[in-house]
Amino acid sequence: MTRPPTAVPSSAHTDPQSRPLFAFGIAIPIGTLGGLIGLGGAEFRLPVLAGPLGYMARQAVALNLAVSLVTVTAALAIRSSTLALTPIIPLLPPMLAMIVAALITAFVGTGLVGRLSNERLERIILVFLVVIGGMLIIEGFLPQQIPALVPDQPVWRVLTGVLFGLAIGLASSMLGVAGGELIIPTLVFAYGAEIKVAGTASLLISLPTVLMGVLRYARQHAYAERRDRYQTIVPMGVGSVIGAVIGGLLVGIVPSAVLKIGLGMILIWSATRIFHHTRTQTPDRE
Repeated sequence: MTRPPTAVPSSAHTDPQSRPLFAFGIAIPIGTLGGLIGLGGAEFRLPVLAGPLGYMARQAVALNLAVSLVTVTAALAIRSSTLALTPIIPLLPPMLAMIVAALITAFVGTGLVGRLSNERLERIILVFLVVIGGMLIIEGFLPQQIPALVPDQPVWRVLTGVLFGLAIGLASSMLGVAGGELIIPTLVFAYGAEIKVAGTASLLISLPTVLMGVLRYARQHAYAERRDRYQTIVPMGVGSVIGAVIGGLLVGIVPSAVLKIGLGMILIWSATRIFHHTRTQTPDRE
């Protein structure tokens, strides 16, 4: 039997009072851990939305993207006073190529999500999250600075930017993430960007991509439920911003490499547990 997109199992946090509090509370530590390694934490929010909060995969992705829009906008606002565009200028060719390509796949990806069965979408999400978790683990073992892998020639930078952008836009639209977990390592390792510059550039790349996805999901009526907006998106968005600020203030307390390895393992475990459990427990959710 087919359930409505926003259907929530009875075991989830459905109480009108406890649900916003849970969404707010869980978003703070997720945002803090994300802030410690320079990410927004969206990849860790998705298993929570599909697990404890009980959303079906399609709705969890749309809600996660809306929260990502809140966090990216807030991060840009916080950085606006210290935002220096000069260090970003050498990265403009690949950045613009990434944005254009990401917008295309974000547009396509949101439409694809609407056509996939819930079970198939969960399988795709599981693969994406396991890959991202593996990337975090690998990145934890890599040196902080390595020579740029892409030749310093405009043609190569634009062509590779398009390829990276296509992958980033697809991941963003199908996971509901801003894409920082993909964009930042790409800018650092492929183009030799300094980590702080890569963080700022990542936000500038993410904003139009996430906005495209949110607008597309809005046209699909993914945010029509008032309950979803005020019991999930708003409290989780506020909690994520608070957590990201706390994480930013605590940077350096724990080595970033150690955190990435640990969080990569946690992401793989939680994604496997949540999405495998969801599929085996609800075989009728097509």
